[in-house]
Amino acid sequence: MTGRIFDLKEFSVHDGPGCRVTVFMKGCPMRCVWCHNPEGQRTEKELMRKVGRCTGCGLCMRDNRTPFERDPNACPRGLLSVSGEDVEHTELAERLLRFRDQLRLMEGGVTFSGGDPLMQTDFVCETAKLLRDGGLHVAVETSGCGTAEDFRKMCGNVDLVLMDIKLMDREAHIKYTGADNSAILENAVYLMSCGTEHIFRTPLIPGLTDTAENLEAIGRFIGGSPWEKLPYNKLAGAKYPMLGRTYDEKGTIK
Repeated sequence: MTGRIFDLKEFSVHDGPGCRVTVFMKGCPMRCVWCHNPEGQRTEKELMRKVGRCTGCGLCMRDNRTPFERDPNACPRGLLSVSGEDVEHTELAERLLRFRDQLRLMEGGVTFSGGDPLMQTDFVCETAKLLRDGGLHVAVETSGCGTAEDFRKMCGNVDLVLMDIKLMDREAHIKYTGADNSAILENAVYLMSCGTEHIFRTPLIPGLTDTAENLEAIGRFIGGSPWEKLPYNKLAGAKYPMLGRTYDEKGTIK
């Protein structure tokens, strides 16, 4: 089974218990205006350009290509790269299991993040089975924006679910994430009852998700479930110019 990832970070300490390896899956059903991983939003492979170091030599602009249709090998300074790697689930599991001894020593494991792993549920679940059979703790970070079937399958194949609850108001959720939150809340209700260990998370976006009204509504909804409030990432917009996009954490989805 083949999946598409856009990054793999070793020794992460913010994506579940202990020290972990985080696998970033490509593709997300949402378009949160504050997203700090824009290269994970689209499912297709994308060219990224480190614009700040470009000298304007023009070597990458041959054949009348647009800036983001360039040959990634055309830049003599190595400023072009492709976001998106296709990998077989057995190959990915083998790569991750090489960290087994270190991860178990540090009481960690592997976390699938994104994008959103629910966009590649079958691939993630098949990989997770191999990792768990190999003795690794497996977590998943998700928005919960997916079908009930996919969400329940995911919950049944991992040890821990880290799930975002961003905005309780439906209209605000649509405006700032591009998606209805009805299915998200239904999946959250299932998560609270299914027995899989879970932690809810809320990114604290100034003036949007960090309001007293929103946080109180989330608190009432999740009851006594574990809940982490994540500080706003002030560097959230750094990658957008690399993809030829603009960033506005309070503006229109682009």
